Amino acid sequence: MREQALLAHIAAKTAPHPIVLVGPGDDCAVVAPSGDGRLLVTTDQVIAGRHFREGEDLTLVARKAVCRSLSDIAAMAGTPRWAVATGALPTGMSHSDAQTLTDALHAVAGAFNCPIVGGDIATTDGPLVVTVTIAGTPHPVRGPVLRSGARPGDAVYVTGALGGSLPSRRHLTFTPRMTEAQWLATLLGRDLHALMDVSDGLGIDAARLATASNVALVVEAASLPRHEHVATWQAAMSDGEDYELLFAASQAAPVPGSCPITGIPITRIGTAVARTQDFANLLCAVKTPTGELIDASAMGWEHAS
Repeated sequence: MREQALLAHIAAKTAPHPIVLVGPGDDCAVVAPSGDGRLLVTTDQVIAGRHFREGEDLTLVARKAVCRSLSDIAAMAGTPRWAVATGALPTGMSHSDAQTLTDALHAVAGAFNCPIVGGDIATTDGPLVVTVTIAGTPHPVRGPVLRSGARPGDAVYVTGALGGSLPSRRHLTFTPRMTEAQWLATLLGRDLHALMDVSDGLGIDAARLATASNVALVVEAASLPRHEHVATWQAAMSDGEDYELLFAASQAAPVPGSCPITGIPITRIGTAVARTQDFANLLCAVKTPTGELIDASAMGWEHAS
């Protein structure tokens, strides 16, 4: 089983529905349950042994569980409103540990003004699994920023720096780029063409944005912002768990070098190009300092393989 193929199958089998404006395939679904308002809806999970080590600090497990879904809301420049959470708790987990986990879930969600309003718990003979579903509202002026709006000629940017999330433990302590996304949507408006978060690796995620937008992305290896101790552009493209923003904007858009609210840097890393013959089979290509184009579309993490 491969994640990309399974996701494509799910999207193809999802029947149209009048309240569903954007279905599977983007960071959030967009629904209009009452016909006159829109909601962003997303869900994500963390599994012991897959997304964090067995025996990890449960407050960090809770933080990651909440922040992964918050990052999806940020990826549409939305605002989180409420959450529900479920936990499959290993048989034998102590009452004290269970309380620590649930208290931390509420604390993290509350810190982002996104109260947990319900959920479910069960016991399992398997590993600890925590799932968080969040509903949010789109940007009040720009609306939801999808992956599918990039155009040939757009400039391509990332926030922050990339790589090294696992050894540095940033994958447990990252801050969703909510403020930066909303600021970009306000500043750029319709010049902000496409937006998503980078969770599985810049190569794979850039290829997803390119696929949704029917363009190819050419990334300059020399421009990639890397965390300290991330030695190569290959690591920056493939390590994953960065939870930074990847976005495409009009070449004429006035994108500053950092967000004035948070100070998080914003770096132009490349350009969106048309899917002409030269790029017919390339979704994300990295241009090396010597000018060589390398296919980076598979650089990253496949959850199902």
